[in-house]
Amino acid sequence: MTSAEPVPPHAFRPREVKASVLAAFQLVEDARYLGTERRRRRDRSRAAAERTVASRRLARDLRAG
Repeated sequence: MTSAEPVPPHAFRPREVKASVLAAFQLVEDARYLGTERRRRRDRSRAAAERTVASRRLARDLRAG
């Protein structure tokens, strides 16, 4: 390819969100919510469910937008 040739269209497409990005986001959220304090099992389960809902909403919004 020379400088006079057009750039292929696939070069301009936005990158898809990778699973590793979502996994990294989840790790950060886990560290933020869990911290170092001890929690009851019910509280941990609720926090995990809230994180799951939040990550699924994020994934849905990223797919839609």
